[in-house]
Amino acid sequence: MNNVAIKRVTLDDINQLQKISRQTFSETFSAGNTEKNMKRYLEEELSVEKLTAELRDSNSQFYFATIDDKVVGYLKLNTGQAQTELKDGQSLEIERIYALKEYHGKGVGQSLYQHAIQIARQQHVDYVWLGVWEENPRAINFYKKNGFVEFDKHVFQLGDDEQTDIMMKLQL
Repeated sequence: MNNVAIKRVTLDDINQLQKISRQTFSETFSAGNTEKNMKRYLEEELSVEKLTAELRDSNSQFYFATIDDKVVGYLKLNTGQAQTELKDGQSLEIERIYALKEYHGKGVGQSLYQHAIQIARQQHVDYVWLGVWEENPRAINFYKKNGFVEFDKHVFQLGDDEQTDIMMKLQL
């Protein structure tokens, strides 16, 4: 199934962006985290205010994945100073790729990933990088399947829980 369409997110889409962000984050991480930490993250990191600021940043881009005009996933890319760690002018960060749980295995994540790589090539960056929670084997396997290799680790703060993200990169 690959009737996935990719659409750039604008400020007019902020409520839909918040909805898909919160839903996919909850579906992906609720089982492995406390309700308190999840609630705090959703309220602080995925607030309309924070998402609006990210959308307004010229070094960040958001894209929706849609099937039959229904938003089923999204992508967030960062370049330059918007990158969460490396801030290398020759790299692009995939900060978020999420699909609704009911669409896992249906090409949504792969379509978003391919769009990210297309943008990276258009921007002539040397490599694409990302961080993925060490306890998310589905995502780690997805990136390995697409040629990413581990190169470092960093801390991701979820509420009061310090978690370890594996940092992965793909040379272009």
